Amino acid sequence: MTVNVKKMKPVEMVRFLNSTELGTVLSAAMVYRHFAEAGYRIASTEDSRCLSFYRYAAWLIDKRNNTPATVPGDYSSHREAAAQRQADLSLAGRDIGELPAVMDEARKESCRFDFRKFCETYFPEVYNLEWSDDHLRAIEKLQKAVLEGGLFALAMARGSGKSSLTETAAIWAMAYGHREFIVIIGASEGAALEMLDSIKTELEVNEHLQEDFPEMVYPIARLEGIANRCAGQLYKGERTRIAWTASEIVLPTIAGAASSGAIVRVAGITGRIRGMKYKRPDGRTIRPEFVIVDDPQTSESAGSAEQTRKRVRVLAGDVLGLAGPGRKIAGVMPCTVIRPGDMAEQMLDRSKHPEWNGERCRMLYKFPKNEELWNKYADLRADELREKGTFAKATAFYAAHRKEMDEGAVVAWPARYNHDEISAVQHAMDLKLTDEAAFWAEYQNEPLAEDLGTEEQLTLDGVSSRVNGHSRLGVPVSATHVTAFVDVQKTMLFYCIVAWDDDFTGRVIDYGEWPDQKRRFFTLNDANVTLQQKFPRSGLEGCLYEGLKCLTGEILGREYFRDDGAAMRIEKCLIDANWGQSTDTVYQFCRESEHASVLTPSHGRYIGASSKPMGEYKKAIGDRVGMNWRIPNVRGKRAIRHVVYDTNFWKSFVATRLLTSAGDRGAITLWGRSAEDHLLFAEHLTAEYRVKTEGRGRRVDEWKMRPDAHDNHWWDCLVGCAVAASMSGCVLAGTMTDGKPRTAAKPKVKLSELRRMRR
Repeated sequence: MTVNVKKMKPVEMVRFLNSTELGTVLSAAMVYRHFAEAGYRIASTEDSRCLSFYRYAAWLIDKRNNTPATVPGDYSSHREAAAQRQADLSLAGRDIGELPAVMDEARKESCRFDFRKFCETYFPEVYNLEWSDDHLRAIEKLQKAVLEGGLFALAMARGSGKSSLTETAAIWAMAYGHREFIVIIGASEGAALEMLDSIKTELEVNEHLQEDFPEMVYPIARLEGIANRCAGQLYKGERTRIAWTASEIVLPTIAGAASSGAIVRVAGITGRIRGMKYKRPDGRTIRPEFVIVDDPQTSESAGSAEQTRKRVRVLAGDVLGLAGPGRKIAGVMPCTVIRPGDMAEQMLDRSKHPEWNGERCRMLYKFPKNEELWNKYADLRADELREKGTFAKATAFYAAHRKEMDEGAVVAWPARYNHDEISAVQHAMDLKLTDEAAFWAEYQNEPLAEDLGTEEQLTLDGVSSRVNGHSRLGVPVSATHVTAFVDVQKTMLFYCIVAWDDDFTGRVIDYGEWPDQKRRFFTLNDANVTLQQKFPRSGLEGCLYEGLKCLTGEILGREYFRDDGAAMRIEKCLIDANWGQSTDTVYQFCRESEHASVLTPSHGRYIGASSKPMGEYKKAIGDRVGMNWRIPNVRGKRAIRHVVYDTNFWKSFVATRLLTSAGDRGAITLWGRSAEDHLLFAEHLTAEYRVKTEGRGRRVDEWKMRPDAHDNHWWDCLVGCAVAASMSGCVLAGTMTDGKPRTAAKPKVKLSELRRMRR
């Protein structure tokens, strides 16, 4: 092969010299070291980035002749020379040498204030389809946020490239020095790290950036994927101070470069956000200037009002305060509306958060008018998918009637459709036919409300706002009974305490969990402290027993003072014994506890419309029967009485109490004055919904868990407290203890009148 010895890259020079019979005579590191040491003296006259073999050889000979000989036997001189050689080698290996020249300065400059052109010029593989009007509006607002400041929330259809646009905006902001410090906030730190990894990949492998932004990406390329080289990397003898960690990027410090020392850092929205800052080499302390809040919610948090409000507070306080006192931060938030009223929907609402300038985009702005043809298409598509797994016939039908089927449709992105589809309208309708609920949530950003039937349901705001102004643990003067219920779980115990009037007017005076989680929001699955951690030497039964002992000691050993000063105690406490693994333990505890006279094991029974109602159960000798509850006579080894109650009836009963106006008799209210204090409690109480069912001539409310609910334990506790109140003698106005309406009392008749009537 022909070799131009007057113009050879360092790698080519190494191969050329090592190809002789002498074998390996030098390494690539040595050539780079010599190139850095000799500079342009050995460079090619045709290209300064290449070497001239003749000039390199002459320099080596001259260097050898001018190197002073070591005095034989002088060990110290030999050691110093060796140390100097090692230092020279280390220095040459750390220095990246000269930066490559910018390939097209005019092209680079033309994108400085044009974000759209930057995307098209340097990321053609990512943005290879035509822009939609939604994209152009998003690009315009992203450009304004980066250059001028401000906030921008963007909800686009899934797969429309909203996250890619924000990633590119971050690179553009750093490349031209528009922003020095960028923070990426995700729903969790792991989610934010994914976006940071995507930015890292572009900085490492994007050839278009390498051509025009060598000052930003060439030092990164010289790391060769080895992050340990960051600390020692040099440029012209000065440290580049580059950082390339899992959660942070600091671009190389290059004198005169617009991107010099730019920072990208990530965090989860529930993690540590406050106090972010960075100390620059010149002594300046800089704070974040631009924040990307990438999909800050999860499906779990979207279904929780408490988590939603917490994240909104974090966004308004911690995130927007990152810039420091007296300064405003610019930011964008690509998001997806998962559920009605979730964080994304709130931030997109310009009436609630006008500062975020929310933009809600859809896949279809108007649906096709010809429903009849689309119904035929849907049938053809479904039949063919069932038989063959494809829908070619349905596509052919659409092609034949496309004009009529597209009439009235307005699609956001005409270029978006799959290879086996003809148009974006067909693509959108296919997604709708596949899963309508997902289509409205993921692609229209208008999630459908849950279908919970026509019955009136408990709502989060409705429950949490039922505050009565009383202090926690304070008993109203009209209350005559105090009851409690303990819900037993494997890792935790939940409890609720209610003060009752004789007419079932109730005030929740306390609720909680044991062990105490010491935080406002938690679920059973993510408990910080569990029974097993409290009692590490005990098995399951031992943990439950000791936990019940501690909890009942706290709530049953305490006095509850009424407003008039009278001291009251819990007179009836039910403990859930339905869980099979805990049943014997609960019975044993109720029998052996010092509060045995107050404790009663309880079993809730799901009695549906087709089941035999509890009122028709045959009463045995010794049974105690109440309003849809009964205490059977003692049988078997457990030798302790327990209560069995109809959960469907009592849940409907308590739900009615929660829907009753607070001033009416029979209403249940909550302690305190702040509705926000009871959001988690309200989530438990609204975790189930009722469905009216019929069977065997009866109409019954059957209660089911909501699909998005997590825990319902305090709901079970409140229902159990109502059962305990009924056992204690509380009666709803207008009913007897058996739940039947009161009948008018018969008039009294004198004996003499009765005799006359018989005549």
